[in-house]
Amino acid sequence: MEISTNFLSKSKPQIPHFLILPWLASGHLIPATDIAHLLAEHNASVTILTTPVNAARIKPTIDRFNAASAGDISLVSLNFPATEFGLPEGCENIDLLPSFPLVYNFYNTTKLFGQQVARYIHEQVPHVSCIIGGMGYVWVPDMARKLGVPCFIFHGFGSFALYCWEILHKTKAHEIPDSDAELFNIPGLPFEFKIARKELPMHFQQSSKEIAEEMRNSEVSVDGILVNSFEQLEPGYAGLLQKNSGKKVFTIGPVSLCNTTRLDMEERGNKSTVDSDQCIEWLNSKKSNSVVYVCFGSTGNFAPKQFKELGLGLLASPWPSVWVINSIEKLPDEMLIWLRENFEEKSSSKILLIKGWAPQIAILSHPSVGGFVTHCGWNSTLESVAAGVPIVAWPLYSEQFLNVKLIVDVLKIGVSVGVGEAMAWRGENEEDARVKKEDVVRAIEKLMNGDEERRRVSELKEKAKLALEKGGSSFLNLENLIQFGAPTI
Repeated sequence: MEISTNFLSKSKPQIPHFLILPWLASGHLIPATDIAHLLAEHNASVTILTTPVNAARIKPTIDRFNAASAGDISLVSLNFPATEFGLPEGCENIDLLPSFPLVYNFYNTTKLFGQQVARYIHEQVPHVSCIIGGMGYVWVPDMARKLGVPCFIFHGFGSFALYCWEILHKTKAHEIPDSDAELFNIPGLPFEFKIARKELPMHFQQSSKEIAEEMRNSEVSVDGILVNSFEQLEPGYAGLLQKNSGKKVFTIGPVSLCNTTRLDMEERGNKSTVDSDQCIEWLNSKKSNSVVYVCFGSTGNFAPKQFKELGLGLLASPWPSVWVINSIEKLPDEMLIWLRENFEEKSSSKILLIKGWAPQIAILSHPSVGGFVTHCGWNSTLESVAAGVPIVAWPLYSEQFLNVKLIVDVLKIGVSVGVGEAMAWRGENEEDARVKKEDVVRAIEKLMNGDEERRRVSELKEKAKLALEKGGSSFLNLENLIQFGAPTI
């Protein structure tokens, strides 16, 4: 167990002290670390409590911040009892799970982890004034009540998706009696939004009903909701969410903009598996707005047929690209041979392969990058907006189909690749390719030759910066959050 010496110190009880418990997935851990950074910049004391594997991923970033700014962020790690629930040793993050069925083992392990957290907090006699809990930690609200402090939940989703989520919970519009493929309209929106049940997050699928109910019961007992977004990106939806949920809602993003040094950009969330200097040198050799960045998040993997169609589409496209491939060790040998023969040996000047963790915001921020083929996870969406890069929307699962509606039809900052339904988690048991080579080429061509999407996202980029500057909407919401979580004297 690693404990920072200034954790829960009694010396400064008058300063707001936020305890952040990030959900154990990269898409939650990374923005939670950025939130800690922003709170500390606003003169709050912050502790992040997580597991050893996850703490190791974010420790360099926290150490740099504390050293550079005399910041007050502490990092604590407690043992994660993975093997007690049939998980491999060290399986402490969703992106380390070998297969989807183990998600349920992982979820149950987090409950035992919560018991350790509660004991540790009790033993330390903490001066915590506010808790920010990850979406899967159903035990956090009860712990906050026992401490007598307010509790916020951080889902990692945007205001629009969370509002749709809230409406579905209340109206049950998705509970269609017949076909999973039947479209239904999400009510309560200023436009028609028809979606299939199979495109909804797992919380609305029958197979996840028990966990979904448990998580929902936890959600309704929190005091507020933190959203990594800004008012100008999703105007009105934070207000609708607050009105319909009855919870305080604070939009405080884009939190990724707190990373301003090259090293923080390159090592955000994990150490890059590519030589950063070589990557930047490769990008420097390309024309402005000419490169397509292709990445599907930490768990966005494809089955071989779909993987090959994507690769063929990138080869056939006239635009150079950076292609990030996660979990490459899970690809069959014939795919590895195909990759080597068609990309590493023939196309090194046109396509840069990154096998593993990529320095995403550093790449997106480079002037040569002009488009982003993405799964539309909310972190990637916001990072693209903050960099002024338009999107080719290729949703896989979770709330990503909700995000596509916002990106393509509402904000008009991207084009759709044409996916018709959600993919199995990590492409498990997927036989056919849902998106063909021609679809990839068409979508990239439309985006890279278009002006409207680029103009719109460039305007949002400027608004994103202003939101976090003094007097901006996110800046003021951070100040209000700190006041809300200030200790009662």
